[in-house]
Amino acid sequence: MAEEGQRQPLAATRQRVRDELRERILAGRLKPGDRLVERELAEDLGVSRVPVREAIRSLEAEGFLAVQSPRRIVVRQLAKADVEELFDVREALEGLAAGLAAERAGKAELRALERLLTDAARATESGDPARITQLNTRFHDQIVALAGNGLLHEILRPLEGRLRWLTSQNEHWGELLDEHRRLYDAIASGDADRARAHAVEHVRVNREVTLKTLFPEDGGERSAG
Repeated sequence: MAEEGQRQPLAATRQRVRDELRERILAGRLKPGDRLVERELAEDLGVSRVPVREAIRSLEAEGFLAVQSPRRIVVRQLAKADVEELFDVREALEGLAAGLAAERAGKAELRALERLLTDAARATESGDPARITQLNTRFHDQIVALAGNGLLHEILRPLEGRLRWLTSQNEHWGELLDEHRRLYDAIASGDADRARAHAVEHVRVNREVTLKTLFPEDGGERSAG
């Protein structure tokens, strides 16, 4: 029992460190190309180097960090092809999730989804980008939960951080809210085909906006291949 009690705090510390480093990347406090030094991060976060090392491994697996050498780990700069691939996957999986949610969501679940839209509207009116990003992420997470497909959830889990990062690039908040309202209406209608179509259209609009934001030099157009 003592060993189990020791493992639980270590696991909690590892998760806290990983979540904090991920948040710093998502918020732009750690920028592409910035180097992560275990010793400095351990001192900053008040932990040993072990959870920092394990958190770095997790974030590398999630695609946020790149190991350039055994002693040099940096925040990864996503190339345009990386972003396009993420949107390809997002389009397929979110279309599936929306269709399943339309078939399976009950009244209570739909009310919870609607409350997220109400909260998002308030955040949009107040111009709170961090809150908007959080609520938009929760909205999509809730649709995946309503889909009731465990395998779909498992496939999306390692992508959640990067998908949230994509969401944060779209600052057309009013338009984003309108798109989410239309998607909610489609899911609430119980029409799976309509829900899938709205989800796919929503992702395609976001693809265009995000590519133009991140790669303005070429107009955000999709590269060949």
